[in-house]
Amino acid sequence: MRKPLAEAAQIMGCSELDLTYVENIVCKSKTSFAAGMQVLSPERRYGMYALYSFCRIVDDIADEEGDISTKQRLLQEWRDKMSRLYDGHAEDAVEKVLLATIQRFSLKQQDFIDIIDGMEMDVEHPIVAPDEKTLDLYCDRVASAVGRLAVCIFGDSSNSAQEVAYHLGRALQLTNILRDIEEDAERSRLYLPKELLERFHLPLEPKKCITHPGVDQVCNILAYRAADHYQLARRFTAQCSQKSLRPATIMAITYGYVLAKQRKLGWKQPFQRASLSIFEKVAVTGIGLLVSFIGLKR
Repeated sequence: MRKPLAEAAQIMGCSELDLTYVENIVCKSKTSFAAGMQVLSPERRYGMYALYSFCRIVDDIADEEGDISTKQRLLQEWRDKMSRLYDGHAEDAVEKVLLATIQRFSLKQQDFIDIIDGMEMDVEHPIVAPDEKTLDLYCDRVASAVGRLAVCIFGDSSNSAQEVAYHLGRALQLTNILRDIEEDAERSRLYLPKELLERFHLPLEPKKCITHPGVDQVCNILAYRAADHYQLARRFTAQCSQKSLRPATIMAITYGYVLAKQRKLGWKQPFQRASLSIFEKVAVTGIGLLVSFIGLKR
């Protein structure tokens, strides 16, 4: 039996060194994302590693220290790279595996551009109390666009799968916003929507906002919205290929558990950020696998 690396290399037409390079990016990040990818066939798994590597690179451009003009230039370079990739030209390891992934799974260029545009929203100026429309656009670009690419790599490009990407992307991003409010405030960022902050008379300055007693109410409202998106994602997942979307099911259950844990901890000072212990990660992943397996049997 061929090893997964060799099998993926043969199917995708990439060298094993290039595939190992993108796999190492995922491993070094120590992301919980990797667990859900283990259920995929080798070529789909490495396709997801390539997508993750792309997202990691452009996210680091937005988040790391540096002047705005340099970051904008680097993001524009990635827009140019995407144009070259869709013309069939790749240079380094990430680009080569990404090109193979794009061609094998018929990924749309606009989704990659949307992700880059989302990163640029963080670069141009710190996002502080965006209006509802801007927050939704941000969530679509940095999360749902990733989902639109991911479901195609998973093996389902149906309209229902795209709906899963829409709702699960927003659910995941709102979950991240809710558990990272303190870290974001340290970076002078505040993703809580202006309309809610004004309704509850909260200050729009990040550090003052997250220490205000009323922030708990605003965050609870966003938590309910995220929960609604998880529910809608589950509803559309039921209309899709259960086998193909098994990784999405695992991610939904994992992050849904994180959201539930953060809601229990609340957002009052001193703030406690929800995280999963090794035991919880294993247990939640196991539940995700069991649920998706049951779905296959129905």
